Amino acid sequence: MSLNILFVASEMTPFIKTGGLGDVVGALPKSLIKEGCTVKAVIPLYSAIDYHKYHLYKVMDGNCVEMGNCHEFFCVHRSDYIPGIETYFIEFNKYFDRNGIYDDKWNHVAFQDNAYRYAFFCRAALQVARDLKFKPDVVHIHDWQTSLIPYYIKHEHDPFFAHTKTLLTIHNLPYQGRFGSDVVPYAKIDWCDFNPSAFEDYGGINFLKGGLRFADKLNTVSPNYAREILTPEFGAGLDFLLRERQKDLSGILNGIDTQLWNPSKDLIIPEQYSIDNVLAGKQKNKEELVRRTGLSSVSQPIFGMAVRLAEQKGIKMLSECIEPVLNTMQAQFVIMGQGDSWAQDYFSSLPYKYPGRISVKIGFEPDMEHLMDAGSDFSLVPSIYEPCGLKQMVSQTYGALPIARATGGLDDTVSNYNEYYGVGTGFKFQDVSATALYNTIGWANATYFDRPTHIRFMRHLAMRQNYSWSKSSLAYKQLYLTMSGGN
Repeated sequence: MSLNILFVASEMTPFIKTGGLGDVVGALPKSLIKEGCTVKAVIPLYSAIDYHKYHLYKVMDGNCVEMGNCHEFFCVHRSDYIPGIETYFIEFNKYFDRNGIYDDKWNHVAFQDNAYRYAFFCRAALQVARDLKFKPDVVHIHDWQTSLIPYYIKHEHDPFFAHTKTLLTIHNLPYQGRFGSDVVPYAKIDWCDFNPSAFEDYGGINFLKGGLRFADKLNTVSPNYAREILTPEFGAGLDFLLRERQKDLSGILNGIDTQLWNPSKDLIIPEQYSIDNVLAGKQKNKEELVRRTGLSSVSQPIFGMAVRLAEQKGIKMLSECIEPVLNTMQAQFVIMGQGDSWAQDYFSSLPYKYPGRISVKIGFEPDMEHLMDAGSDFSLVPSIYEPCGLKQMVSQTYGALPIARATGGLDDTVSNYNEYYGVGTGFKFQDVSATALYNTIGWANATYFDRPTHIRFMRHLAMRQNYSWSKSSLAYKQLYLTMSGGN
């Protein structure tokens, strides 16, 4: 059965991204069209999107959407840069011609009108579908920025969407879109739905809460995270609502783009390699990583970490144990990322204190991330919580063994090292503590020196894992079919 799927999201790789959400929205549609689905996508036209590089062109002008207390006029542009996917961009300079996506990129302060920006975007995206005469079987929405769409479809009874269902994917539950109630009239939300069972949240509006209430189906980006968010510990204040909707909630593991992330075909790294020559291949890339970062040794293990420097990612734990590691172990670190100012300041100071032992890059360079995975022996992903995580999948594909906390998608995708049998694809720990992370780094470090045959076998096991989107896209198609009444 052929299905029409409309993806609506606030970001999409390669056009614009801040994290895993953009990667998913950019990769999943490519796999779905291989399963016979027709997929169109709608995202905002942010000023940061390279109009010429991605071959955008205007297709509609003077489009109009009815908000609650006014009409807004906008333009629509299109790109066919992703083969088989028509991607549409909503041009509305009042909201999207900004120095940043969700916040001012210079001072990282969230835009004060984000509620208005994404309420408009939700209504405009549905108007684009009408103007294109594209009747979706399923509108697949992502996170709080698009969470008003299920409400609009259910509440307004537009015949155009009479047979349309909605699927809300939760990429990161704590980010919920909480705002003041002043946006309610503009967003065209009926005041009778501004109550604790729908949108109201401690006197304000909660976009994601409304999405969880009105979407036909819900899913998260890993099976384990779907179970975790039913508990108060991981439910971010919405676990009661998720438990009410448990029968409509599932977990489908994210995949990675295996065209982009493939060490045997990766032209970014100096030496391509596969399972058959992983030892020599990684050694060549390790030599280049050492040269480029100023580390001192190709014989000591390298622990790589390319991550947003935020507490969720376990950087507080790492900050409390990295110097004890450097003082007691033969280990080296390459860290790249940006985020919390204290973390940027702290980690930036370490190369001066431990020259040749640690390299820190504040910011993000895609090419450097490829080299880090190819040249590192281990990949640090000590997240406090992790809905799915792509880093550990990419790292395993490149033979860099994850050091991971057993939570969410990390627990689903990393098989813990078994010293007796010499098997596993990484090293896991449970406790949220610097001591637990220190001990796990020490465990991996000792294995590197004392049991090198285990490390080699683990690399082979890690690189044999299949993290492509093919399996996940089949699961999504089956979910779409169930929602739309197909078999």
